[in-house]
Amino acid sequence: MSVLESWSRVMNLLREHAPADHAELPGPAPERMLAAAEERMGVSWPQELRAWLLRNNLDLPEADVDDDVACCDYAGFPDEGSFFLGIRAMERLYANHPLSGGDEWREEWIPFQSDRDGWMGQFIDARDGRIGRWFVGTPTVTGEYASLADYFDSVAEMLTRIGAGDYPVCSVAEGRLVWS
Repeated sequence: MSVLESWSRVMNLLREHAPADHAELPGPAPERMLAAAEERMGVSWPQELRAWLLRNNLDLPEADVDDDVACCDYAGFPDEGSFFLGIRAMERLYANHPLSGGDEWREEWIPFQSDRDGWMGQFIDARDGRIGRWFVGTPTVTGEYASLADYFDSVAEMLTRIGAGDYPVCSVAEGRLVWS
């Protein structure tokens, strides 16, 4: 399945099971915004990442950005403790990554999901498109998923389980994901 097919599946499930959360998500990023971010970061983004962001740029409106946190976006999706990053948040975390400057972080790793503090999250490797995970204080995991599409398939499976009432740490109330 392509990244767009996998992401569409996620969006369809979110619309079905948590329509209030789905309604808050913004639309696509303009190509010029992606190109400018790549230039500022000095790394070419994988095609899967570009295709996803051209479908949904999950940056918060400028007025809702909290400068006191490392990352801020639509909390509670894909899970309670982390969220997908928009382009501005990706750039900010990339520039100020807690592991940067050490042996644990590579320039070709582009964060796309994080907690509020930037201490944990997931990245896509610009070299091969594989998905990895970092958590400050533990070894970085590379190749957790073969691609962004594979990762989104796992999110779709989670949403399917939530919709069926078969995911103990999450339910839906008033059209929103509720994490326990």
